[in-house]
Amino acid sequence: MRHALIFAAGLGERMRPLTDRTPKPLLMAGGKPLIVWHLEKLAAIDVRYVVINTSHLADQFPDLLGDGSRWGLRIRYAYEGAIPLETGGGMLNALPLLGPEPFLAVNGDIWTDADFATLPAEPAGLAHLLMVDNPAHHPGGDFAIGPDGQLVDGGSPRLTFSGVGVYRPELLADWRSAVGETAESTAKPPRFKLRPVLSAAMTEHAVSGSLHTGAWTDVGTPERLATLDAALNATSRE
Repeated sequence: MRHALIFAAGLGERMRPLTDRTPKPLLMAGGKPLIVWHLEKLAAIDVRYVVINTSHLADQFPDLLGDGSRWGLRIRYAYEGAIPLETGGGMLNALPLLGPEPFLAVNGDIWTDADFATLPAEPAGLAHLLMVDNPAHHPGGDFAIGPDGQLVDGGSPRLTFSGVGVYRPELLADWRSAVGETAESTAKPPRFKLRPVLSAAMTEHAVSGSLHTGAWTDVGTPERLATLDAALNATSRE
């Protein structure tokens, strides 16, 4: 698994006013931008090629991160336009840069101590998702892990998708059937969420999952960012 995708195109509306001038993945936590934590973890598992999708304040990413050489990475940027393409459309837009092999994808607005090396480089099916226990702001969860390790869109106990997964490009081969025809999905480029694509694959038992019980934060509000920043700074002083 030599390639990775970082979702970094969101508008960060819930993080305003912090994101009025700074994209959410570039906000600081523990002395470095959120996205840099991911780049360091990816470099540590010998990922060498990273695609970062961008939209809101897109120019700030290459200005800050450059070509990735300081981490031993090669970074390419997949600009989505002024309106982000959602997770599904963003992944589809980035596929030409990612190539035909499985790739790791991670949301640019999360923080976790999960070891990416524990994820399968070659998922048995079309995808493998890292799950976490449900946080207070998402008590209903997303998917359940069945006794065979396959994810199901239903059942219990439901867990929350962490925003970290390994995907085969073939997952998106029939995305139109999963998403249906809407004004957004028929636009050029198409805009759609990844969830219906994953749910469709789950009906074919093609998505596996594993549970991460360590630290994980969805940095969705200024308050959560402040809490994460304080925790990381406290750890660095120990």
